[in-house]
Amino acid sequence: MVSEQLVDLSRLQFAATALYHFLFVPLTIGMVWLLVIMESVYVMTANPLYKDMTRFWGKLFGINFALGVTTGITLEFQFGTNWAYYSHYVGDIFGAPLAIEGLMAFFLESTMIGLFFFGWDRLARKEHLLVTILMAVGTNLSALWILIANGWMQNPVGAEFSYVTMRMEMTDFWAVVFNPDAQAKFVHTVSAGYVTGAMFVLSISSWYLLRGRDVEFAKRSFGIAAAFGFASVCSVIVLGDESGYTVGEAQQTKLAAMEAMWETEPAPAAFNLIAIPNEAEMKNDFAIEIPWVMGLIGTRSLDKQIPGIKEIKAKNRERIVSGIEAVTALDALRRNQNDEAARRKFEQHKADLGFGLLLKKYVTRLDDVTPAIIDKAVNDTVPRVAPMFWSFRLMVALGFAMLLLFGLSLWHSVKGDFADRRGLLRAALYCLPMPWIACEVGWFVAEYGRQPWTIYGVLPTHLSVSTLSVESLYGSLAGFVGFYTVLLIVEMFLMIKFARQGPGSLGTGRYANEAHA
Repeated sequence: MVSEQLVDLSRLQFAATALYHFLFVPLTIGMVWLLVIMESVYVMTANPLYKDMTRFWGKLFGINFALGVTTGITLEFQFGTNWAYYSHYVGDIFGAPLAIEGLMAFFLESTMIGLFFFGWDRLARKEHLLVTILMAVGTNLSALWILIANGWMQNPVGAEFSYVTMRMEMTDFWAVVFNPDAQAKFVHTVSAGYVTGAMFVLSISSWYLLRGRDVEFAKRSFGIAAAFGFASVCSVIVLGDESGYTVGEAQQTKLAAMEAMWETEPAPAAFNLIAIPNEAEMKNDFAIEIPWVMGLIGTRSLDKQIPGIKEIKAKNRERIVSGIEAVTALDALRRNQNDEAARRKFEQHKADLGFGLLLKKYVTRLDDVTPAIIDKAVNDTVPRVAPMFWSFRLMVALGFAMLLLFGLSLWHSVKGDFADRRGLLRAALYCLPMPWIACEVGWFVAEYGRQPWTIYGVLPTHLSVSTLSVESLYGSLAGFVGFYTVLLIVEMFLMIKFARQGPGSLGTGRYANEAHA
């Protein structure tokens, strides 16, 4: 059995590196399409102001992209160093989207970024615009393939376990690609990135307007960011509903934990706007409910029930008991692959193999399993409710707050008086961190809510880790956190430096205050 401390440290290290990495990713995803919009206007109007906007915001985009790549590379190596058995067990499926991402998307994105920065004086206007569009396509394709891989971890379709190779094997590549969970996660995640890019441009433009500098540049940037941000945040909210529906279909445990839904309610279920979950007694000490809403979000119907945590645990108990039979039969097949009785028994119970493997956290031999150990495994199948419940509500609250901000910004942009609305400009400036917080919290809900699985219902987390020493994990964790913190400080220093310089740093001579620092 693997020590719990080893598993926790491995999870913490991967979580830390992933959360650091995702401080850079959403801005890259969102900024690139704003650059496409700005340069498209430049090509259509030949107004040099829009060229300056593309180049200036592109400079900040480039800083963020470079540091984002640096933080992202180590994540893929960690699958081999910290999660060796996971890589062995599901590498044939999980590795394919990551390989395609590198060959198709990352090379395209990286090549086009080079042409974007060094091609202004070497390419015609339309040719450079094509480069910017391809750069945006590459960025989004990169996100697509990574999220296809992650979506398969949430909803493992198109694959099955082979007792011959003792690994998961792909049976339908296109089922993996068009996995509903992956597609919903992709559109929701990239839309959140668009909101992040729009908030970045909106906030910095507001700072210029509050200081009365680079006013025309800031006005045009603010207007584009307001329109793009409003469309994007509406998309996030609508597609968040779609993501909630796919979670309800594939991960009912996660949905029940997010909603602190202990009992199976008559359809359609109510939505807990606010609640105080009591996990010890499996109830809510206090709740404000909105009738019907959860049923509509989770099932898109008025008559389909959403199972509560108590019902889910009861079903999981049955699956664990069935999983014991699957593991026992698999052990027999490992000794003799021609054992026909063991093969029939395994085929009958193999859908519950992962649930049987949950018991390996507590015993080496399933002959030693007791009802008390089964109880522990059943409790493990549901993540802690309070962190899920409040994290999800924080994400939703931030989403609607940004909807209000972008709605007001767009309204006053259409009216043409936003530059005089100093309260609005200050709000836009102070709200700069909001999309990053929402993105990080969203990933916490997605990944923590999948526990105790690395592959939902298939491979438990405690069986996925490499055989490492706890001391080495402490050392590498400290090293990663220290290194990534330095990179984050460098990013913030460079972003603040060039943002303070403003478009005057382009050296075009078109800005009277280009010497501002």
